[in-house]
Amino acid sequence: MISFVVALVLLVVGYLVYGKFVEKTFGPDNRPTPAISKADGVDYIVLPSWKIFMIQFLNIAGTGPIFGAIMGAKFGPVAYLWIVFGCIFAGAVHDYLSGMLSIRHGGANLPDLVGRYLGNITQRVMLIFSVLLLMMVGVVFVFSPAKILGGIWEPAFFVEQFGSYFFWIIIIFIYYIIATLLPIDKIIGKIYPVFAISLIFMALALMTVLLVKWPQIPELWQEFGNMGAERFGSKSLIFPGLFITIACGAISGFHATQTPLMARCVKHEKQGRPIFYGAMITEGIVALIWASVSMYFFYQEPTPGYELVAGGKDAINDAPSVVNIICKDWLGVAGGILAMLGVVAAPITSGDTAFRSARLIIADFLHFEQHSIRRRLTVCIPMFAAAIALLLWQMSDAEGFNRIWSWFGWSNQTLSVFTLWTLTVYLVLNKKNYWITLIPALFMTTVCVTFIFVSPQAFNLSQTLGYALGGVTLALSIIWFVVWMVRRSKG
Repeated sequence: MISFVVALVLLVVGYLVYGKFVEKTFGPDNRPTPAISKADGVDYIVLPSWKIFMIQFLNIAGTGPIFGAIMGAKFGPVAYLWIVFGCIFAGAVHDYLSGMLSIRHGGANLPDLVGRYLGNITQRVMLIFSVLLLMMVGVVFVFSPAKILGGIWEPAFFVEQFGSYFFWIIIIFIYYIIATLLPIDKIIGKIYPVFAISLIFMALALMTVLLVKWPQIPELWQEFGNMGAERFGSKSLIFPGLFITIACGAISGFHATQTPLMARCVKHEKQGRPIFYGAMITEGIVALIWASVSMYFFYQEPTPGYELVAGGKDAINDAPSVVNIICKDWLGVAGGILAMLGVVAAPITSGDTAFRSARLIIADFLHFEQHSIRRRLTVCIPMFAAAIALLLWQMSDAEGFNRIWSWFGWSNQTLSVFTLWTLTVYLVLNKKNYWITLIPALFMTTVCVTFIFVSPQAFNLSQTLGYALGGVTLALSIIWFVVWMVRRSKG
């Protein structure tokens, strides 16, 4: 637990110190923001800063810092290092600068920013990549909450006629369509803060119980390797496995698709650090809490938590069940309600903003104004049709969900690579300290490429060869950057 407390303090200090340094590097000023200069009452609209923070936090969080931290905790306390240093030096920097860059460019979406700084070809790749990722997010976050709700109650008629979960899938899709079409302040601006408060309250309640229980969980100086290899037979490598598994609690490319939504609602640029950097640090704290709770569940001494709670042994490999079991055991009836909000409402709210982001990205690329419902439907109808087709494929394949989720994890981190390189080029061109994004860009590039080489679902190469190719990728990335810098200095 000492490692947990130290990590918690470091996250707070990171916001106060490094967050301020990053803010000073960017240099926010008093120029009009898109919420004022391009106000349209639909997507560009001024919202209170506290509400933007809550929406941003829920947009980027969902169940990511919960499920990712639970699965990442199987590696042991080494997960603390990635959550803390990844969040402070990579994830929060990524979120803050992508949000501020969107503000500086009139609320531009991620593909537009990538195109401006990395070229038109990269922009087209990013457009397809972003929309596919957002579609996967929406589909994943339809099926998982529908499955949980279907396990609680579902009309017998729908089950008999169409099969399990169909009723809840329809309900969630109807909500997605409504939330995607309506102005951002009508649904998202009203219910998201409530769900965000619930998610934060659940995390704080669990942290309080952690501090009271003070369980004997592994410390960093006791166990530094992959504990899951011995206890659970896990074959996943710390590098790159840990850095793909824990995404939303450290760094996530999905966040860069969400920050433009809130960049279009910010009144002053100086609100950026508490909203963008602060929301990521808050997410890191949530991930840290769940990592510690999960280490109690997996590794408490002398008896692991899964042997002490009802149903624990059956939930070792099922993150949603771990959430329900722990919340009910530690927090009682209230915990069950909060778990429901965390496991059901959070992914649904991430799903609807994913579809909203996809609508805006497609509309911007096609130059479709989005003031009228008819224009919004023109984009939404084919988008939702494609999402339904992907969902039906997922449901027809027994491994469909696992396949989409695993590729979502890799795609998510690959998206962060594109964003970090875009931010690096921006900082270089504007004569600002580019090292704050260059180092994370090089690291995440190596992580994503190495994962492709060693992953059983991709090339499945040996660890030695995969690491060697990852090292070659790192060297080529450095050479590419140096050559670009030299050419740029020569005009």
